[in-house]
This record gives sequence, structure tokens and C-alpha cells, in this order.
Amino acid sequence: MYRLHLIHLLALMLVANIVTAQPVRRIEADYNRVSGPLDTFFNFCVGAGRANEGLRADWQQQLALIKKECGFNYLRMHGLLTDDMGVYMEDKKGNPVYNWQYIDVLYDYMLQTGIKPFVELGFMPNALASNNKTIFWWKGNISYPKDEKKWQDLVTALVQHFTDRYGSQEVADWYFEVWNEPNLKDIFFAGTMQDYFRLYSITTDAVKKVNARYKTGGPATAGSAWIREFLEYCHTNKVPVDFLSTHVYGVKSGFLDSDGTSTTVLSDQYNSIYDEVMNSRKQIEASAYPGLELHYTEWSSSYTPTDPIHDSYHEAAYILDKLKHTVRAAQSMSYWTFTDIFEENGPRTTPFHGGFGLLNYQSIRKPAFYAYQYLHRLGHAELQNNDGSSYICKDAKGNIQVLCWNFTITHPGDSVSNQVFYKRDLPAKTTAPAAIRLTHLPMGRYAVKVYKTGYRANDAYTAYLDMGAPAQLSVQQVQQLQRASDGKPVQSSIVTIDSKGTFTASYPMRENDVLFVELVKQ
Repeated sequence: MYRLHLIHLLALMLVANIVTAQPVRRIEADYNRVSGPLDTFFNFCVGAGRANEGLRADWQQQLALIKKECGFNYLRMHGLLTDDMGVYMEDKKGNPVYNWQYIDVLYDYMLQTGIKPFVELGFMPNALASNNKTIFWWKGNISYPKDEKKWQDLVTALVQHFTDRYGSQEVADWYFEVWNEPNLKDIFFAGTMQDYFRLYSITTDAVKKVNARYKTGGPATAGSAWIREFLEYCHTNKVPVDFLSTHVYGVKSGFLDSDGTSTTVLSDQYNSIYDEVMNSRKQIEASAYPGLELHYTEWSSSYTPTDPIHDSYHEAAYILDKLKHTVRAAQSMSYWTFTDIFEENGPRTTPFHGGFGLLNYQSIRKPAFYAYQYLHRLGHAELQNNDGSSYICKDAKGNIQVLCWNFTITHPGDSVSNQVFYKRDLPAKTTAPAAIRLTHLPMGRYAVKVYKTGYRANDAYTAYLDMGAPAQLSVQQVQQLQRASDGKPVQSSIVTIDSKGTFTASYPMRENDVLFVELVKQ
């Protein structure tokens, strides 16, 4: 009788274990089965606040770091033509006076660093403004030019200067985008849609006057707006368009936050961002311009620089999920922005304030930074892989990289804003472990290094909260946070791949963890 009871008990325990066991997430690839070259649209371009900020030494140091670690190729920013760049004045007789010195300092440094300009032509110099409407702490004028010819002459002179200084072959690689978010009437543009179309037309003419090969595009709208109307206008009026640009963010409520008082709520839809990108691509393909380049020149989880989701560990997995699902629909997704040195609502007073950047003021690396660093470290060839939340790649040296993540929306919905929910310690729940299996690897020894970003893993913001969220950081506190986000591997080992050519490993995962595993041939 006792034996029967024991057998029954063991059977119940076995059933319980089967029911409660965490399912395994299998991530598998064959070294010899390549799906194609890796689409590196993710680091084609990145954003920055305004041009004048690019004259700061710390901004330039951060740009060099971002280029080295994340590989961005282009940089887009506001305010190239605003008065703090000293570009345009008029003498007492109303004759234009051009000055390129500040722009030269900025663009010389960018090009020396290996980053090309994605030129946003705006805002309006005060001497050319038709009214005094401005936006942001730094007062970018949003009006239509009071003299179209003087505006055209300014643009032509600027583009000619670029050509003289850098050569037509270099400038032909650049993109000239006309204005920023003109559909936000009296916020970014004091005019109608037709006013913008007219501005686009005369500005494009001014650029093409220097060189017809130079690329111009728009409408640079918020929320993927005006795409059909813009393309119809260009086609009907025979206005050149070389690319389409627009913006998308992942919050479902809130509004443009120029003074730091807005609240936002993350969308609870897993298909946010990429549904909008796919719809834009469909509109392009249905237009007179199928195959036209599509550039999202701003995107992020939230459009306010006071949203703590930008600092949170959740942002890394968010970025990877959205990029993975927009591959081949857009030619670039320009993350807004690379740095917290960003003054739309004035200089910020705390080291972590929900700023857009991949880096904070003190160059502390946020989790979002590692999403882009890991992507940049992927090899050139992507292997076939059925797991939709991962990349498996190899490079020319035979090294293999596995990047996988768990993307889980943990935000509770409309009951709480991002500014409340993400501004606290948010422990992550355990999810299915990542069981990686690679087959047909070349024989030999490999150094295996595992990197991780997630809750309390390269998670400077949670470490900052542990400090009590001080308004200012001491030198020692900066160093402590930098150590908490130093990007070092969490595991290192040497493995020998025998004639079977198989590598297997299993790694624990939690909600919104990001895992980067590399096998480097010795």
C-alpha cells in the first residue's frame, strides 16, 4: 500500500512539474543557411536637438563615441538656419549678409568623425521671417519667408558653399529635407499644407539649381501625415522628390512637450510604430513613386524629453522589437536622439530626466545605447532564423553573433502616465529561457562572450534610483553609474566545436531582457 501511495505521489509531482515548468524558447540557425546581407537601416541615421548644441565640446565627444560604438552614418538636427547659428543677416539697405562659420565648425567636425549631414533646412532666420511666431526655449522662428527670392538665394548660397567646401561628390551623398513637422500648424509651421508645398517647391528648386543630383525630400511630418497629398502634389506639379520623410512615436496620448509639463502614455499595441511604417510604404507603392526611399527622420517610444521610459531598461527591447518589424519597409529609422544634450525646453537640471538620448549629460550609457551597440556588432550576413525577436549573423572571419530579446509591455494602461510608472524601481519577471542551437559550425576553438541589458544589467537608471535620484551627481557617483553600465560581458568561456559542428547553450531571460552572444573563432 505504501509503495502504491509513493508511486501516486511521484506521478502527481511529475505532472505538476510538467504543468509549471517554464517553456523553452528555441533560437536555432544553420551556419551555412544565409538569408541574405544584414539590412543595416537601423544605424543609417540618428537625431540631435539643434545645430548650435553641436558646437559644444561634450556634444562632440559624445558624437564620436556614438559613431565608434553604434556606427551611425548620418545625423539630422533642427535649427541649422536659426539666428544662434549666425547664418543670415541684412545690412542697412536690406542686402543679404551670409555667414557660414558656425556651420563650418559643426559640419567639419561631423565629417571628420565619419558622419554625414542629413540636412534639415529650417527654421526661418529672423531677418527673413514673415511673423514672430517661435517654438522652443531657443526660439526657432516657424514662419513662411517674407521674401521667397531671398529665401531661395539663401538656400542656393548655402548649398553652393557646401559644394565649394566639400565637393559635389560628397554633397551628393547628403539628404536635404525641407522643414520639420509642418502639419503641426502654428507649432512648427505658421502656414497651411499648401503653404508648405509651396515652400518645398521653391526650396527644392534652390537646391537643384546648384546640382540636380542633390537629394531633396519631405514632408517631414509628425505622425506619418500628408504622404499621399505630398506625393500627389509633387507628381502633378512636376516638383522633384528624391525621398519621403516623416516621423512616428509610440505613445497613444499626450502632445508635443516644449516646456516639460506634458504627460504621456505608452501605446498598449504591440504593433505600434511598425504598422504606421508599413502603411507609409503602402502609400508610396500606390503612388507615382513606387520604390521611393522612405526615411523616418524621427522615431522613439515617446515624443517628450521628459519621459522616463527613455532612461528605463524597457527601452532597449522596445527599440529592437520595433526595428526588427520595420526592416525593408524603411531605408532608415532615425532614433531621436543620440544625446540628452538637448534644449528644446531649456537646459535640464537633473542627470536623468527622461531625456531622448542614448547617453545622458555625463555620457552615462543608457540601456537604449546597448540596443544600438549590439546591432552594430552584428556580422554582415544574416542567417535563417524562425525566432522573430532575434538576429543570428556571421562575419567575414567566421565569427557568429546572436542577438535576442524579450519585448513585453508592462505598462498598465491609461490609469497611469509614463512619467509616474517608469520613474521607479520596476523588477522584471522571469520568462522562458533562450535555448540557442547553432549547427554546421566550422571546427575549432571559440571564445564565447555573453552580454546583457535589462533590469539591473547595464541599467544605470535603476542604479540612479538606488542612490535616491540626486539632483546633481558627484564625480564618484558618476563613476559608480558608469560602472553599473560599462557593457562588460556577464559570461566568458572557451568552447571547442568538434566534427559535429554544433553549439548549444541556454540562458535565463526576464521581461525586456536583451542578450548578445558572440562566438569568436580563435
